[in-house]
Amino acid sequence: MTSKLLSGIYLGITEHGNVETENEIYELHENKLDAGLWSHHHNPRTVANAPAGEVSLNMGITGPAYTIGAACAAGNIGIIHGMQMLQLNEVDLALAGGVSESTGTFGIFAGFKSQGALGSHDDPAKASRPLDVNRNGIVVSEGGAIFVLERLEDALKRGATIYGEIAGYHVNSDAVDFVLPDTQRQIQCINAALAKAKITANDVDIVNLHATGTISGDDNECEAVKLIFGQVENTYINCTKGFIGHAMGAAGALELAGNLPSFTDNRIHSCKYIENVDPKCSLKNLVNGDPVEKKVNFILSNSFGMLGINSVLIVKKYRE
Repeated sequence: MTSKLLSGIYLGITEHGNVETENEIYELHENKLDAGLWSHHHNPRTVANAPAGEVSLNMGITGPAYTIGAACAAGNIGIIHGMQMLQLNEVDLALAGGVSESTGTFGIFAGFKSQGALGSHDDPAKASRPLDVNRNGIVVSEGGAIFVLERLEDALKRGATIYGEIAGYHVNSDAVDFVLPDTQRQIQCINAALAKAKITANDVDIVNLHATGTISGDDNECEAVKLIFGQVENTYINCTKGFIGHAMGAAGALELAGNLPSFTDNRIHSCKYIENVDPKCSLKNLVNGDPVEKKVNFILSNSFGMLGINSVLIVKKYRE
């Protein structure tokens, strides 16, 4: 059994502590600024490393435990960082992924609304509709997904069920705008991840899009994917946020969890049905309707975020 001293916790986040702070400010406002109402738990609840620290406390893990702020790319980057710590022999087991509590805070909704990027629809079930010509923004959601990462020999030694192997990854930055994406940097990120995995676009079975439902975000990502995978016959494209909304720092980890079963059931899940695919987002082999029956060996997952942070993670099917 791996020592708790040699286990690490690496969780990607978009933000943390907003819910606690906003609630307490509201209480202050309602009670004539009586600072005595301010909780003595405020500081430990709002420090950025709180999510990882809570896991450490609850599980008694005494190795490194911290969060990684990487906007909406954080779920992927938490996994990537955990893998890197294993490669550096800093830990023997990593709990890695992403978490978000975004739906509890007013500020994030007001912020996206002010940007013209908050999704809406008369039918709430249709508010999150990435790639649709009538999409109008993000539906904020929350959640978390944490994976157990370890070296292959350690997983085999303890008889673990192996859901996949990390084959490649890359992280880069646009350095052009606070919120608007850059297609060329996304292309570079995808190509670098493919190179690290020592595969080509033809080897990828699933590309899971970041696809948040914003106009510019979806358009730019689809342009990048078309340029790399547009001539490939056997790569299928899906996106997940139509089902679960945008879970911010948890998004990449949750979406990977949603696609990993394809390694065992040989089915590629569809996007939540897109009524009218935007011509700019019309991708070859976009799975929009019934799932596709296909053997799956490689999954590539995109996660991009504000301030131009890009991440791509490639996972391959484990074969004995």
